[in-house]
Amino acid sequence: MSGLVLKLNPKERVLVNGAVIENGDRRSRLSILTPNANILRLRDAIRPDEVNTPVRRVCYIAQLVLSGDADPVEAHHQLMRGIEQLSQALRDGDSRSILDAASAAVIDKDFYRALKSLRSLLPREERLLSSGPRLQ
Repeated sequence: MSGLVLKLNPKERVLVNGAVIENGDRRSRLSILTPNANILRLRDAIRPDEVNTPVRRVCYIAQLVLSGDADPVEAHHQLMRGIEQLSQALRDGDSRSILDAASAAVIDKDFYRALKSLRSLLPREERLLSSGPRLQ
């Protein structure tokens, strides 16, 4: 993750290699120079009770690796399986390229980049689920 720049709002929290860091009273920028550091913005974190859709489930697995709560080897298998399942449902070119990027990131063990790619599918998934048929 060499070269990652985090822009933090006042009092914003971020998880870096298992340590919660809270920003001060002003906006700031942090440059993460250590490769393969596990970074998770807590404002972007998906809570366990919010893991209720296919994309959220796959994002949550990547998030668990970044928080240190999942074994990266086991998560690698689960992520690849989840990405493959998502690719069966999300067949448009844009979604495919996002899933390809997420898959490449998982292969590179770059779980932050994988999560970032997968999170970009959340608005698309929300639109698809809200426009689907309703059972009454």
